[in-house]
Amino acid sequence: MIPQSRRVMNLAHLLRQAARRFGGDIGFVHADATWTWAAMDAEVNALAAGLADLGIRKGDRVLVQSRNCVEMFCSMFACFRLGAVWVPTNFRQTPSEVAYLAAASGAVAMLCQPEFAGHPPAARAASAALRHVIWIGDGYTDLIARHRGARPPVADVEHDDPCWFFFTSGTTGRPKAAVLTHGQMGFVITNHLADLMPGTTNQDASLVVAPLSHGAGIHQLVQVARAAKTVLAGGERFDPAEAWALVAQWRITNMFTVPTILKMLVEHPAVDRFDHSSLRHVIYAGAPMYRADQKFALAKLGPVLVQYFGLGEVTGNITVLPPYLHHIEDGPAARIGTCGVERTAMQVSIQNDSGAELPPGETGEICVCGPAVFAGYFDNPEANAKAFRNGWFRTGDLGHMDAEGFLFITGRASDMYISGGSNIYPREIEEVALEHPAIAEVAIVGMPDPTWGEVGIMVCVTRAAIDEATLVAFLAPRIARYKLPRKVVFWESLPKSAYGKVPKALIRAALLERGDWSV
Repeated sequence: MIPQSRRVMNLAHLLRQAARRFGGDIGFVHADATWTWAAMDAEVNALAAGLADLGIRKGDRVLVQSRNCVEMFCSMFACFRLGAVWVPTNFRQTPSEVAYLAAASGAVAMLCQPEFAGHPPAARAASAALRHVIWIGDGYTDLIARHRGARPPVADVEHDDPCWFFFTSGTTGRPKAAVLTHGQMGFVITNHLADLMPGTTNQDASLVVAPLSHGAGIHQLVQVARAAKTVLAGGERFDPAEAWALVAQWRITNMFTVPTILKMLVEHPAVDRFDHSSLRHVIYAGAPMYRADQKFALAKLGPVLVQYFGLGEVTGNITVLPPYLHHIEDGPAARIGTCGVERTAMQVSIQNDSGAELPPGETGEICVCGPAVFAGYFDNPEANAKAFRNGWFRTGDLGHMDAEGFLFITGRASDMYISGGSNIYPREIEEVALEHPAIAEVAIVGMPDPTWGEVGIMVCVTRAAIDEATLVAFLAPRIARYKLPRKVVFWESLPKSAYGKVPKALIRAALLERGDWSV
């Protein structure tokens, strides 16, 4: 056979398509400001030309330290247009953390908001490759003004050309750069439209309530593919009342969130004050949603919930639970605890420690293959060797599938603990605890014990008065004795990651710091 180039569409072409067809329509909203698709495309052209004048070329990495804003959004497409690689940070990261990302990615340029003045010096000290810093504000504005009207060529790209370094959260070690490519992301966008938001058009509108640096950024790429407008909240902090006001004002049809934020949205009084009848797809991911919270959200919003399961390395594309499979009533049809079925063109395999596939109902590691799987970790052969086995990506999550192919997540492999020789999976116990009306949030972790090896410590946030004895008495008839937590503690809040998740590593660290874990 004659070798064929695997040339694919440059993702920046999505924005150009939107500008050609719907140039005068609003494409982006932030607080009181709006931008048309034509204005967005022109700004991306100018930014790409400015970066090119600084010597940014195909394959170069560009670090971005910013809160959600139009400049951050445009930087993504400008990088894509040049064939450069977009490297967004989480804006909550410290200068030393961002310095590590600069060095690990080999970034040659950095866009940064002025409020993060300490980050570029730290990044430059850590990486000699970092040559340019563009301040979002005067520096960015001047660069755009000097290149206004430019129309740089869109870089030719092939399937495996990188477009985005998607850094993992790093809760169990240093963050790793998952390499996302133009070809892979073209599939991901198509899959999201097929499985998460079917029927999305330029008449739709999407509300952003999470950092564009990670899952929300991928979600917004999908909106651009259909010229659906993106709406950013004006405040720096998440405000449920503001979110619901924007839903009503802009007739929001879809939003991407995580279970903790969705819980805050539906439990806030503003959900009943504003019209949210325009919503068709309220997508949550990042962690399974506890059944009690799921039922409450369904009662408030109706049949609009969409759950998906997928790590950054698989770009969200593992399973989906669409609205028609979200049941408010318990029963066999509800399949309580499932995160859905395999996404289109993706395959899931539950495997044991040696890589053999397990039959339905047996718990093992969730492994996946398909076009949404990333190209590997950048410059990290050791991590790649651990992440892949026989062509399967190993998620590190534990779970099982039923006979019909519905996936049930038991938890992270690192969340499981062994007490007295028995494997304990915290999630099933947490689900039961949340059935008690006094419990708002809960997390169980295994902590060292000289007799049992590890024992479970349950950390609870309450919405009404309850003591340890009462809660244990509630659990006892519902949970096998060996699974009951050895101790229950009550906190005002659970520690959360920058993305609204509750990593068990943070719970363990907080227990050790507080000293209230010993039994």
